Amino acid sequence: MSASLGLFRLQQVDRQIDRARTRLDVIQKTIENDSEMRSARAQHDGTNNENQRAQHGAKNAEAEVDSLRIKIEHTEASLYSGAVKNPKELQDLQRDVASLKKHLIVLEERQLEAMLLAETTSAEFDKAQSNLVLVQSRLGVENQKLVEEQAELTKQMESLIHEREAALAPIEANLLASYEDLRKQKRGVAVTEVSDDACASCGTTINASLQQHARSQKQLAYCPSCGRILFAN
Repeated sequence: MSASLGLFRLQQVDRQIDRARTRLDVIQKTIENDSEMRSARAQHDGTNNENQRAQHGAKNAEAEVDSLRIKIEHTEASLYSGAVKNPKELQDLQRDVASLKKHLIVLEERQLEAMLLAETTSAEFDKAQSNLVLVQSRLGVENQKLVEEQAELTKQMESLIHEREAALAPIEANLLASYEDLRKQKRGVAVTEVSDDACASCGTTINASLQQHARSQKQLAYCPSCGRILFAN
């Protein structure tokens, strides 16, 4: 067996491993960092916070109005009870009631605004919540498929790693080192076939002498153009 044949077989396994790893990385990132899910969740959380603030504001406005109405009732009760006889005191109570009722109008307007805001934010939150449920449901199905693919690829990886160990056995250490260096430099393609008297990677013509060298059992031959290891049948 030529030295390049062993490396060529190793590269075939390594390329499968590379593809499996790349796909596994994509699957993992998709499951963990789905942009649509993040967007739906952010919208849900944001509208929830706004709705809570609005509901709290509406309750506070309602409490202020209720408190002022009670105060007006007590003041009017004092005014019309007959217990106060002094004209000046009666006049003061009348002014207080008038002033309180004016302020009540202001507070009721604020309460109305707060209620409308609470209704709006509640509707927006309900919409965001429904959207999140839909996204979770749809992506749950899609992610389940990804999880199944992930499990299958993981099994393939285990098998490929065993296959790689078997392919490594007959390869000498110095040849393996050259192969590994070239894999880093050439984007995973360290070994290239000679096809129709040319380098399959870059198309450079390979003469008969270099092709014969590529069939050596101990030494490697390299493409004079792209520098990859040549494999010739």
